[in-house]
Amino acid sequence: MTTKTAPNGQDRVWQRMLSGRRLNLIDPSPLDVEITDIAHGLARVARWNGQTSGAQIFSVAQHTLLVETVMRARKPNIDARLRLAALLHDAPEYVIGDMISPFKAVLGGSYKSVEKRLLGAIHIRFGLPAELAPEIERQIKAADRGAAFLEATRLAGFAETEAKKLFGRDPGLPEATVMDYLTPWSAAKAEKRFLTRFNLVLGDATHSGN
Repeated sequence: MTTKTAPNGQDRVWQRMLSGRRLNLIDPSPLDVEITDIAHGLARVARWNGQTSGAQIFSVAQHTLLVETVMRARKPNIDARLRLAALLHDAPEYVIGDMISPFKAVLGGSYKSVEKRLLGAIHIRFGLPAELAPEIERQIKAADRGAAFLEATRLAGFAETEAKKLFGRDPGLPEATVMDYLTPWSAAKAEKRFLTRFNLVLGDATHSGN
């Protein structure tokens, strides 16, 4: 997103979404968050800066579905609200893109503060606390690292020894599942599958919270 100076001399800090919402990056409101915008954006954002094999990009939307799958494989009866948080863990990237970890380290705190505010608004919009408990964050991070191991070795050209040092061990998913989630989908397919899974998990989370 490019920032342009408004006629009154102030910088524009909001982005217009296809839904018509205008999301303010400095002070994001949960009321301006729509799951259709998130799904559309994440399906078009490339993981690994696009440095992956395949005819299509490997999108952040597909990655989040893989993370939730890894989490369910490790704990089949895991709470639906935690699965919802896993699906949304990279949701701010529909606005700010997927910065690779080395670049995040270069940018430092300013990037993380924007990301944190956006994620908090997204969580509130879908019935989650703005900030997750540390234990929940650890579980999501563990599943995220498991997904990253698979992506690194299957799509991004990493040797297994290097991937183990950076991301930990192979999560041990069935090969048929790996082949499905590690074959890059079209943006339309990624968007549709993300929305379908999100609505299912949101329904489960809403039911379990009653």
